[in-house]
Order: sequence, then structure tokens, then C-alpha cells
Amino acid sequence: MDRLITISKAAKLLGVSISTLRRWEKEGKLSSENRHTGGHRRYDPTKLQPETCRLSSDCRKTIAYARVNSRDQKKDLERQKELLELYCASQGWTYEIMSDLGSGMNYYKKGLTRLLNDMLAGKINRLVITHKDRLLRFGAELVFAICEAKEVEFVILNKGEEGKFEEELAKDVLEIITVFSARLYGSRSRKNQKLLEGMKRVVDDVTGT
Repeated sequence: MDRLITISKAAKLLGVSISTLRRWEKEGKLSSENRHTGGHRRYDPTKLQPETCRLSSDCRKTIAYARVNSRDQKKDLERQKELLELYCASQGWTYEIMSDLGSGMNYYKKGLTRLLNDMLAGKINRLVITHKDRLLRFGAELVFAICEAKEVEFVILNKGEEGKFEEELAKDVLEIITVFSARLYGSRSRKNQKLLEGMKRVVDDVTGT
């Protein structure tokens, strides 16, 4: 009995998440030896075969997703892609890169829309991102909830500095104010222009431009 290991150690040994391990067991691709006191799963490490499990899992794909706010941040976008590629390759995963140039407040970006559609269609096995807010500035938890519901493993690297968080957030807030002030006062009204000029000065102060 001493040779048996916990589900967390088994998942680490196989290089997958605990939720993936549970799904494999449900699908009959592996089985736990017994239930320990309290009903916890235990596994025999000598019977765990990573190659067999991975090859037989399914044809769902690993998606690595990257995003920046604007075109002047394309260098950062490439840096994110490089990090994602290096990590996925080091894990031996077959992966696809999806990316967006757009605000973290925009829920209708092309890459994000495709990502969510594929996830809901059951085409994705794993989602990899560098930082949580690369998905959305607010609402990333909703995407993670979809991952849980569709049994999609998600990996957040959190490597390196997030960088320019205040700058991106300030630009996102300016975008929101621009839309609502235009609706409230009219896009060409003096009041609207005065408000936007004031907000732009605040953004310039934050970003140091």
C-alpha cells in the first residue's frame, strides 16, 4: 500500500491536471487502485503510462492564446508567443497559437471568439496563457468556468513581468469613457471633447507619454 500515490502526485507524474486525470478515469483509460480513508483516490505509479493516456485521450487540441491592446505592442505580442511556444514544446504538446490585437474590455475579438467557440464545441483539450488578464481584463473567471465545464485544462505561466499594466488599464478605461460620453453628449459635442481631452491627459500622466 505504501507504493500508492495521491491523485495530485499522479497528475504531476503524468504531466496533466487533476481534472484531466479524473476525466481519463471516467473514460476508462486508467483506474485508481482503491479509495483511501475518506474516499480519496490512490494510484500505483508503476501502472501509470503517460504515452498511452495521451495518445488515446482524444483529438482535442492545445491552444496557446496571446493578446495585447494595440499594434504598438506587437513586440510584446511576439514575446508572449515565444514564451507559449517554448513552454508547449517543452511539454511535448501539439499546439496552436491564437492571438488578438485588441482591448481587454472587448469581448468580441476574433481570436477570443474562435477560442470560445472551439471550447464550447469540445475541440480544445488545454488552454495555455502567460497571464490571466490576457484573456479579458475583467471576466477571465467566466472563461475558466467554461474550461471546468468542458473539462479543458488551463495553464497560466505567469513568467516574467506583466509590464505596463497601468498603461493598458488606463487605455481600456479611456475606451469605455469614449463610447459612453459619445452616446451621452454626441461624438462632436464640445462637452464630449473636453471630457476626452481631460481623460487623455490622465492617460498620458499614467503612461509617461
